Amino acid sequence: MTNFLRRSLLACALTAALPAALSVNAHAADWPARPIRLVVSYPAGGVSDVVARALGEKLTAALGQSVVVDNKAGAGGAIGLDLVAKSNPDGYTLGFSSISPLTLSPHLGKPLFDAHKDIVPVVSVMYSPVLLLGTTRSTAANFPELITQAKAHPGDVRWATAGLASLGHIMLEQIADQSKTQITHVPYKGGGQQLNDGLSAQFEVLSTNAGPAVMQHIKAGKFKALAVGAPSRLDSLPNVPTLAELGYKNANMTSVFGIFAPAGVPAPILARLNAEVNKALALPDVRQRLEATDNVPTGGKATDFAKQIEAESKANAQIIKAAKIQLN
Repeated sequence: MTNFLRRSLLACALTAALPAALSVNAHAADWPARPIRLVVSYPAGGVSDVVARALGEKLTAALGQSVVVDNKAGAGGAIGLDLVAKSNPDGYTLGFSSISPLTLSPHLGKPLFDAHKDIVPVVSVMYSPVLLLGTTRSTAANFPELITQAKAHPGDVRWATAGLASLGHIMLEQIADQSKTQITHVPYKGGGQQLNDGLSAQFEVLSTNAGPAVMQHIKAGKFKALAVGAPSRLDSLPNVPTLAELGYKNANMTSVFGIFAPAGVPAPILARLNAEVNKALALPDVRQRLEATDNVPTGGKATDFAKQIEAESKANAQIIKAAKIQLN
């Protein structure tokens, strides 16, 4: 092939690609031109829903278009993110979820979507401590007593979580395996109904993220805080030990939440979303709303968020394999 022919073919290829590139750039420059759908992977009423709506308000003001929250719960958050992953990558469908569907679900069965190819992290929003609470049906005064009861009466202790393959489910399996106890798993499709049933004492214990309603119920004596998954004890619950303190290091986990987009969204749109969410998380009223309920705002670069997800996915794969955790 002559140099002239090579140059001609290259010029043709560049010419063909130019309209597409210009179209993408024009689209990104005009974005957003209509309302944005924010798919929340959990039911209304839970801490994730409350935070997503607060961010939606700030993004609406910053972007000049409404951000409409759409709750799509189920499968530990995977159903909501699956909807996002299969949406048109135009920046008008985003997801708010914990990272569990990306770091847990792929290791526990056939995933609904490819966590590496179909979805991209936009920005980390917060991490939320996981509380292990006793309902009024439970007679355990503390976590060691709960384990003693579970050993004495295999299967009688029922533990409710936000769903199969949720972080609470993995924590349960870790604790049951390490303590050599049989605990009955009661999976829900998110935190709202789980809390309501916990208040009516339909099971003995539940794991849930820290949030305003949860803290109010603890203070009112409707739930008893037995343990917490967190780097250290919570200022609001100084007498409640972490699971690491109790000897369950691998179960001492927190829920990390963030905003996600379908793969293929133009980079300028992703960059603007990242910047606007970081600005929102820096606002005193937003930080106060999170910190008042022991949820910690994070933010940061999308690349750092992606690295965190990858590292946690690898760690979870090892935990799941060692504990022989399976979805039935």
